[in-house]
Amino acid sequence: MSRIGKQLIKIPAQVNVIVTDNKIVIKGPKGEASHTLPSFLEITFKDETTLQVLRKQETREAREIHGLFRSLLANSIYGTANPFIKSLELKGVGYKASIDKRTLILSVGYTHPIKITPPEGISIQVESNTIIHVTGINKEKVGLIAQQIHSTRPPEPYKGKGVLYKGEVIQRKVGKSSK
Repeated sequence: MSRIGKQLIKIPAQVNVIVTDNKIVIKGPKGEASHTLPSFLEITFKDETTLQVLRKQETREAREIHGLFRSLLANSIYGTANPFIKSLELKGVGYKASIDKRTLILSVGYTHPIKITPPEGISIQVESNTIIHVTGINKEKVGLIAQQIHSTRPPEPYKGKGVLYKGEVIQRKVGKSSK
């Protein structure tokens, strides 16, 4: 059995999980998420605060999806109670970020500003022109938007300029040496 798939999922007090046929709806104070349950998996409630994902069959596909689906479900339950946050920081002379309605506008050394519009359910806040917070209940979408922002100007190893994740350490290289 999958080591991840067999783990129990704790349900916070403010989160409500509703299972019908092959649809799972998770409602929490920060939002709502839903998943379609594959036909070879089932969900059992151990009590009101824990649930477990079990396999109905021992097929290869069921074994492959078991741990993945459990992780996706656990992330949705956690995200509806307290949203996921990814923080990025801009390092470099003249690098700045701003918000226009829902669109993030990045000035990171190109001739034109880069505009990124987040999908529904994801919010972006800019703090002091150089720190960006990406927030949402879906961990996958938060990470995807954060990576999209990060890839606009990846950090370079010589001066350390670029868009960095909060706490990311860039190994610096020495430049050319003159004789």
